Parts: sequence; C-alpha cells; structure tokens
Amino acid sequence: MTEKRPTRQPAEYYKNPENSIGYLTRIVFRNFSRLLERHTLQHDISAGQWRFLRQLWIEDGITQRELSERVGMREPTTVVALKGLEASGLIRREKSAIDRRKIHIFLTPIAKSLEAKLAPLNAEVHAVATAGMTDDEVETLQRLLRRVITNLTEEARRLPHLNDDDSEGRA
Repeated sequence: MTEKRPTRQPAEYYKNPENSIGYLTRIVFRNFSRLLERHTLQHDISAGQWRFLRQLWIEDGITQRELSERVGMREPTTVVALKGLEASGLIRREKSAIDRRKIHIFLTPIAKSLEAKLAPLNAEVHAVATAGMTDDEVETLQRLLRRVITNLTEEARRLPHLNDDDSEGRA
C-alpha cells in the first residue's frame, strides 16, 4: 500500500477537469495528434504510424521491445501497429542473429524518404500549439512537463505491477 502524501489542493479542487494536469495534457495530446494527422494523412500516414516512424528515424533497427517502450505503448499494441506498417511497405522486421527472440525493426527506403516531408509538418503543429508564447515560455513548459513525466515514472516504478487487464483505462 502506498503512503498518503499531502496534496497540493483538496480532492474537491480536482473534480473540475480544468484543474487536472492529466486532463489538460490529454486534451493537448488529442488536439495535437488530430491536427498533425490532418497533415500526415495527406501522405497516407496516420498519427499512430507517425509515432513509430519518428522513433525509427531517430534510431533505425531497434528491437520491437525498445520501439514499444519509446513510443509508450504495450507490446501487443505495437505488434498490431507494426503489421500495418509492414503491410504498407514502411518497415521490415528481422529476427536478431544473436538472440532469435528479438525482432529488429528497419525502415524501408520509402519510409526513410518520408522524414523530409513529414518532419516539417510536426514543426508547423508545434508552431500552432505554442502561438503567443515566448521561447522562454516554451522551454519552461517543456521542462515542467518533463518533470511531471519523471515524477510519474518514478512513482509507477515504486508501485507493484498490475496486469494489463487491471490497468486498462485507468488514470
């Protein structure tokens, strides 16, 4: 059982979703993803595919497990997404020569060429999202969100693991 911590605000305060960091970041994520997808779909790339491609543009050939962790999805979800990417001719999967249990994911030439077309679209959505903010405010926002991520990640590591059925849809 976890220890009780003093809260920043009483529980009543968080009944209003506008006071919840989780709610606000979820809305930002959904809006950001929708706007980005409007652009990427012009190149037949969904927001879900974008997440995987972006990670593979950073490091091609990582394992399926590493990719799943970097994208922040469970492995079964990643497997389904990778099947779609493979069917679209954007990736190929190879079993490791060293450890046959590991599967490495590689971009195809088509997927590699998409980076030059899609990366600027992401920059455009960032510009829309941060309109009216100074560079310092954007850096502060990024720093604070990274701190929130670190805090939540550290707390999750301290807690006992739940199976996938127990944790689905809870936040």
